[in-house]
Amino acid sequence: METAAVIWMIMLLAVAAATAAVAVPRREARAGRHPAPPSAAERYADEVAAAADHAAGVARRSRVAWEIAQEEVDAAWAAYDAADREARRCRAAAVFPVLRQRRTRAEIADRTRCLHRSALAACRRKELSIAQLNEVLAHRGPWNPRKHPVAQETALRAAVAEHRLAAYRAAVERERSAWAEAEKAAVALRSLRAEALAATMSAGRDPRPEDARRAEQWSPAEPVARPANARLAVH
Repeated sequence: METAAVIWMIMLLAVAAATAAVAVPRREARAGRHPAPPSAAERYADEVAAAADHAAGVARRSRVAWEIAQEEVDAAWAAYDAADREARRCRAAAVFPVLRQRRTRAEIADRTRCLHRSALAACRRKELSIAQLNEVLAHRGPWNPRKHPVAQETALRAAVAEHRLAAYRAAVERERSAWAEAEKAAVALRSLRAEALAATMSAGRDPRPEDARRAEQWSPAEPVARPANARLAVH
């Protein structure tokens, strides 16, 4: 009996040991499903990386806005250049003397209607501002309806060129502002990229090759042949 009891005890101990050996890996596997929480350095690295990604979006939008502003400057310059050529052509034509003669009331009324129609049409085409149109309709300054239609057309073309020049200068100011914003966004992004790279290395992580390239990607550069500055200097 004693021998049988000893055998049973040995068998029970063997079963218990086998059960424990099987249970330990399961506990380790369950523990592996719940990794340890990230450290403070890792959390900071993740936050800086997220801020850098947001700054990259801002920098891209600022760059696109600056490129659009450049296109607007080019379009405004082309419009002014065409208006200035037309104004100079009219001034050259107005050099020839016009035969003076008495004007009837009907002729003056016809010239007035012609002047008003031309100014309204130019305003609809955005060649004149509302303020300039009011000057025409009020017959202030050079807008004398008694003048010959050639003189009226010359004054109108000069006013259109003046309006186009003002629009060009406004476009130049918008382009300069957009350039400053793009530069500011590029500097902020470059700083955040560098900080994110340093935080990644401080957290014990291996930086990705693209992260190192991004740190230098958005460095601000000097504008190349900005037409706004050169053209404005001419005027």
